[in-house]
Amino acid sequence: MFVYCWTHEQALVNGIRTITLDLDDTLWDLRPVMKRAERRLYDWLGENYPAITAMFPIEEMRILRKQVLEKHADKVHDLTFLRQTVLTEAATAAGYKVFAVDEAFAVFDEVRNDIEMFPESRPALEALAERFTLIAVTNGNANLAMIGIDDLFDGHVNAAMAGAAKPARPIFDAAVEVGGSSRAETVHVGDHPLYDVQGARAAGLRAVWVNRHEAEWPTEYELPDAEVQNVGELVALFAGTD
Repeated sequence: MFVYCWTHEQALVNGIRTITLDLDDTLWDLRPVMKRAERRLYDWLGENYPAITAMFPIEEMRILRKQVLEKHADKVHDLTFLRQTVLTEAATAAGYKVFAVDEAFAVFDEVRNDIEMFPESRPALEALAERFTLIAVTNGNANLAMIGIDDLFDGHVNAAMAGAAKPARPIFDAAVEVGGSSRAETVHVGDHPLYDVQGARAAGLRAVWVNRHEAEWPTEYELPDAEVQNVGELVALFAGTD
């Protein structure tokens, strides 16, 4: 059941024209997807570049990833770049002078975008799309077309496109621009208290927290404008929008 955090319930919903939505862990569970994608990539490396997996057990690959993150701190918003860099450095260290990094990434990307949405997600998005402009906003590299949900959105913004990841303001600024409405007419929906809720509020948007696991709200942050357990409850939440 959704919970309003404003004293006047209509304060959130009145005047909304654009809804920006987080993807990972809001519309689907990301953890099993990433586990499968990374396992498939590692198996592919073992089949095609066995010296990499011989030199880098999975745990060593994670250590290499941390090193790449430290080296390229200015690129933390571009997950595709980071993963390709990890793969390239692993191949070089393993002695490969030629390495098909694009093919390797495609192996990962195919499984990463083979997701199963929460059952309420598509019906809710279809209903909301009839009345609102919907913009996908993500720090990740989910591909809407590969997933099969590009028809539900009027546009999308990811961290690589914006040059900054949530909770930084530029990605929300980009989402407002793509959505075509003012900040006051835009609400962001997402599962993360800091990245989604506080980031959106700091950028001048209203925000709805998707609290799927009935977690306690972190006391160090200002309350969201509203809280729902899943995106299916957004339909009722916005039913009274003018």
